Amino acid sequence: MLRFLGLVTSILLVLSCMAVAQDNPKVEIFGGYQYTRVNPGQGISGVNLNGWNASLSGYFTKYVGISGDFSGAYGSPFGVGIKVHTFMFGPIVHFPNSSKITPFAHALFGGANANASAFGQSAGQTKFAWAAGGGLDYSVNHRFSVRLAQFDFLQTRFVTLTQNNFRYSAGIVFKF
Repeated sequence: MLRFLGLVTSILLVLSCMAVAQDNPKVEIFGGYQYTRVNPGQGISGVNLNGWNASLSGYFTKYVGISGDFSGAYGSPFGVGIKVHTFMFGPIVHFPNSSKITPFAHALFGGANANASAFGQSAGQTKFAWAAGGGLDYSVNHRFSVRLAQFDFLQTRFVTLTQNNFRYSAGIVFKF
């Protein structure tokens, strides 16, 4: 009888671990659209850029992980072609719950590369950048979510100036 109870307990333990593993992915891959409002500073009005955002996040626990975030934003305000690419890394915390909506927050640190071109001339710089923000994912099933919104305060430092920018992203999340 004791062996039978041990076997049943072991089976239930394995099945419950499998169920928890399905609800809490170890890796998430995000890809989607981004809108960035760049504030150049020194009285220059803000610039609207559009592009892409992608991230790869690995979770150590049910809640905490590390994320790599990469993006590209493009536009041609005032006849000047602008490209801004970011590459940042940092901690991510997500808050799984019983609803289909999963909130998350992250702090990212790394760099940004900005290029501007006009009249056949171009210039570029790569400098330190950081972002802090979070968002909401809507779970379609245990392998797929839709990122409804990701809002970030994105700070860059170009031409000895600090730019305080806003970034919005939305897209698809694949969970493994």
